[in-house]
Amino acid sequence: MAVCERRGLGRGSPAEWGQLLLLLLLSGSCSGRIHRLALTGEKRSDIQLNNFGFYTNGSLEVELSVLRLGLQETEAKFPLVGFSLSRVQSGSVGSYPTRDPHECPLQRNSSNFLVLFLIDTKDLQVQVRKYGEQKQLFISPGLLPDVPSKSGLPKPEPTDPSKVDSGTSTVSKAKTEPVSQVPAGKTSSDGGSVSPQAPSGKDKELVLGLGHLNDSYNFSFHMVVGSRAEEGQYILNFHNCYNSIPGRERPFDLTVMIREKNPEGFLSAAEIPLFKLYLVMSACFLAAGIFWVSVLCRNTYNVFKIHWLMAALAFTKSISLLFHSINYYFINSQGHPIEGLAVMHYITHLLKGALLFITIALIGSGWAFVKYVLSDKEKKIFGIVIPLQVLANVAYIVIESREEGASDYGFWKKILFLVDLICCGAILFPVVWSIRHLQDASGTDGKVAVNLAKLKLFRHYYVMVICYVYFTRIIAILLRVAVPFQWQWLYQLLVEGSTLTFFVLTGYKFQPAGDNPYLQLPQEDEEDVQMEQVMTDSGFREGLSKVNKTASGRELL
Repeated sequence: MAVCERRGLGRGSPAEWGQLLLLLLLSGSCSGRIHRLALTGEKRSDIQLNNFGFYTNGSLEVELSVLRLGLQETEAKFPLVGFSLSRVQSGSVGSYPTRDPHECPLQRNSSNFLVLFLIDTKDLQVQVRKYGEQKQLFISPGLLPDVPSKSGLPKPEPTDPSKVDSGTSTVSKAKTEPVSQVPAGKTSSDGGSVSPQAPSGKDKELVLGLGHLNDSYNFSFHMVVGSRAEEGQYILNFHNCYNSIPGRERPFDLTVMIREKNPEGFLSAAEIPLFKLYLVMSACFLAAGIFWVSVLCRNTYNVFKIHWLMAALAFTKSISLLFHSINYYFINSQGHPIEGLAVMHYITHLLKGALLFITIALIGSGWAFVKYVLSDKEKKIFGIVIPLQVLANVAYIVIESREEGASDYGFWKKILFLVDLICCGAILFPVVWSIRHLQDASGTDGKVAVNLAKLKLFRHYYVMVICYVYFTRIIAILLRVAVPFQWQWLYQLLVEGSTLTFFVLTGYKFQPAGDNPYLQLPQEDEEDVQMEQVMTDSGFREGLSKVNKTASGRELL
């Protein structure tokens, strides 16, 4: 069971950041569908704990084991602490709309909430208030007793309200015992389990027992989706309205366990196909890499170092997807990944990300194809992209190894998005500089036909990079928001499919020069064409002198 605690991150030396990266690589067990979030000294008023796509007979179990509110007042007429459960039919958007940050969402009736769990610390009870027509959404106290033992996880024992309330203020047994026998939204025959909050006829209320030990509160409940009408993407939030007033925030401690499950396993509805998807895409990238190596072996004379770097990228991508697929398999069966495999996935993902942007930038600069020296501007681009890629991979590892409710989760998610956009923009500059140089050189160095062919090639490559970034960063996100919750795996399909297409087209365009019409010299000009020194703003061929043709007819740079 993963345990993720809030950690503060400050400025440190490179050695400290290296230790942090190693720690993040070893903390992969925090990623899973059995969550345990421990927050200490938390001051946020709203915390998004998790979101999950449920099919029929899917279950959500929540165990609040520690809740310490400190010195906050509990004499309010209305509970100011609790959980909210909402459903989003399509897309992973916010659990509640934009509102006044000083307004408590627990104090208003809202159609955006399906269920509110209002923690009344004064009467030691939890009011379960439902909104709308939820006929087959069953909510009961305690955890589900049946958990497969073959997964290696401890079986949760059902919560006994009488034991939870022992040593605390008196909680009426009539309020807690019959709850598990009455579906949410129904009325008990003895009237003990349902107490209407308002005579609206639609809002129903159950009452659960709240345990109190020393200065800590605890309770547990589970929810079962009983019909197809209740299927959807559910979002669970925790609210502490005592901290919604600026300047009056008081730290609190929270420890909560969340277990989500569908009939097929622990994966969300949108994640169930990902195991097969990543496995198939891994095989596709592996096949592409093997084919590319065979092409290189048949044209050894015309192969450059950049060609082998492209092969290494394809194989690294394949291995990364393979480990990603295996992780999803174990998450589905056990609720969490195998730690060693998760670390291997993070390492290969880090290498893949660095190789991808380095390869794109090198190809865009024309390195090895038309020159062997990088200009000062191009070196600066690499000096920016490589550290940013390391930072982006650190952000990815943090996001994967943290719970959504962790304090630094949102921070690192913003860092990943921002750094990714900067890298995507930075790798376009070498391509633009190459196009500009070829335009200037086409009329000055006596090789108009050759430079026009190369100019056409780099223009095509520029369009390919733009389309790759556009499809994987914009279209894919729009698709994820637009499709129903169970089809959101199409987002990953579009990203991986676009990446594979980009790899294949890049390999075709920049295949070894013997088979590449764009990088060949015209036969009639082979004997008398010479290189001239060209000085441009980008530093293209800077420091190179004029060299005669070799006997083989190949141009030496």
